[in-house]
Amino acid sequence: MIDLHTHTFFSDGVLIPSELVRRAQVKGYRAIAITDHVDVSNVEVLVPQLVHVCQRLNELGKIVVVPGVEITHVPPRDLGSVVASARAAGAQMVVVHGETTVEPVAPGTNRAALKLDIDVLAHPGLITREEAALAARRGIALEISARKGHSLSNGHVARMALETGAVMVLNTDSHAPEDLLTYAEARKVAFGAGLKSAQVDRIYVSASRLVERVAGRKPR
Repeated sequence: MIDLHTHTFFSDGVLIPSELVRRAQVKGYRAIAITDHVDVSNVEVLVPQLVHVCQRLNELGKIVVVPGVEITHVPPRDLGSVVASARAAGAQMVVVHGETTVEPVAPGTNRAALKLDIDVLAHPGLITREEAALAARRGIALEISARKGHSLSNGHVARMALETGAVMVLNTDSHAPEDLLTYAEARKVAFGAGLKSAQVDRIYVSASRLVERVAGRKPR
């Protein structure tokens, strides 16, 4: 399992980073990104903390741990400055909270995010074909989500990605221990989105390559 969207108690998760990573390791994870929620209020404070703890956890050499952020409910006009701040502070994985159908995310968030230096557009809801094509051109991954509520539009996201050639990743958006999935469980989520076995395999190849690109370390 490679999971590029998780949360700790640094935002709204319930686990400290070390316990999250240990539980992921026991689940058979090869890599995990810690992407706590940020906006202009906390990005410059939170990211250095995550960079520090991920560096220490990576010294154990068990799984790859990537410091990141999920930029959440930031107005589209301000996304660029928050992305820049996150990168400057050391975030290797930049995820933007997309226009999920179950939260009042500002319209235009998907499109604005896809024009920026981000890695993953999380739970992008009823993403348009034009937006998916933009993600494909820019090499930004679209998320298939295992998170309740956010997962309601997985089938639509998968179809848009397949039609446009956009990269997909499957993430848990974990906030608690029970949210973490084994590889077999994650595959069921992907099958539920209408993907076939070979397409699911490509999701994990894409996730592995993304980790290698941003962290400079290939998951074992």
